Amino acid sequence: MFGPRIQQYARRIAEMVVAPLVAIGMTPNMATILGLLLNGVAAAVIASGNLRVGGGLLLFAGLFDMVDGALARKRNMKTTFGAFFDSTLDRYSEGLVLLGVILFALSPVASAQRTWLIALAYIAALSSLIVSYARARAEGLGLECKSGLMARPERVLLLTVGLLIGSVTSLLWVIGILAVTSTFTAIQRIVAVWRTLARKPRLGEQDQTRAASEMPGANGTRPDATREFGRRTTGSASH
Repeated sequence: MFGPRIQQYARRIAEMVVAPLVAIGMTPNMATILGLLLNGVAAAVIASGNLRVGGGLLLFAGLFDMVDGALARKRNMKTTFGAFFDSTLDRYSEGLVLLGVILFALSPVASAQRTWLIALAYIAALSSLIVSYARARAEGLGLECKSGLMARPERVLLLTVGLLIGSVTSLLWVIGILAVTSTFTAIQRIVAVWRTLARKPRLGEQDQTRAASEMPGANGTRPDATREFGRRTTGSASH
């Protein structure tokens, strides 16, 4: 993943760019929807065979990943639904762009390269979804899961580079790298969650400990009942 310095630098740029959007009344959710539409346009351009133009549009659309967050901070409109909406539409955006790559590979000029491109683009799309799902599922269980080599910003940047180079061979290599690294990242997150849970007491063990503390004593009476009986016995002996 990008380091904290790069993330902070990108955030500052986004906050500078966002000022005109605030002036025209754009909301964070509007920016998220606009980003999805721009990714759809980029996918259509890629499918038509204009890889470099598609790469430029993808880079431009990627800016809205930063802009919607900056808008939310600038306009004090940060909401739980906004975060959920942004993450959900990001999955659609990524899927649309890789669909554009697949449609490009299905164009009439058949070759082994394009067959591989289809297969690898599908693997990249599937693994990208698993990377995001692993984080969402872990957070739903109360765990943090942001680790991994290839998060969404890195995937968008890598794919943009492959498209801007503009050749089928370079795109094939980039999609191949994307498929491998995304799969690796998904495995990283699965292992990270497993290690986190392995360090915690199992729920079953906690239940067993709690149940043992509430179990009757060896003589079939509750511990508090035993203590009460003892007090009564002592009291009767004193009379």
